[in-house]
Amino acid sequence: MRPSVASPRLGIALTLALSYLTTPSGLLAAVPIEQLTDLAGKARAVVTLKGRDNFANEFRYDVSIKNESSDPLVADSLVLVLDKITNLAGEDNEPLSHESILKRMEVLGNDGETPDGKPYFRIPVDQNPDLAPYSQSQPVTVRLRNRDYFIVFTPSFRVLGLRRAPPPPKPAEAPAPAANLNQPLNRLIQLLIKKGLLTEEEWRAANRPPQQPSP
Repeated sequence: MRPSVASPRLGIALTLALSYLTTPSGLLAAVPIEQLTDLAGKARAVVTLKGRDNFANEFRYDVSIKNESSDPLVADSLVLVLDKITNLAGEDNEPLSHESILKRMEVLGNDGETPDGKPYFRIPVDQNPDLAPYSQSQPVTVRLRNRDYFIVFTPSFRVLGLRRAPPPPKPAEAPAPAANLNQPLNRLIQLLIKKGLLTEEEWRAANRPPQQPSP
């Protein structure tokens, strides 16, 4: 009997479908960068130099995002933009040519460029849909190759992303009906009547509204 040709493809299709169903929805597609907002004052980049290749004059950094606000940030929206590179004097342009130092760097492994031509990197996302308030994200590796062999330079990053919208307020609960509020009292009265400590006539007389004096 000929082996079924469709069975391997069916297995692959089932595997893909299962991975789709078991993967959190936020991990399937990143938010387009055009829809992100600048999170200055709410989040900042934490930059750590991890290594240097002197032969290639390449520098490797681990860069993560620190949420410095009380609002959660949408995890799969977080983006690090390599905004500028400054030299030892704190300038981001060459003194003579006035060319951007960033343009003279080779940026390796970036995920794309912003509309104004700045390299950006997307933050790795785990199972959590949000970056919680005052927490720090996983790092992304940023590699910069200095083609002009500057001795000292400093990368500066800008954080883009989206804040998680707060949940809608819960509707106010309706007050409990008066009958429900009186249930414990009614049970107590019935117990007193059953034990002979109170008669129904006494209870009705006590709850009879007072008569208005005649004019």
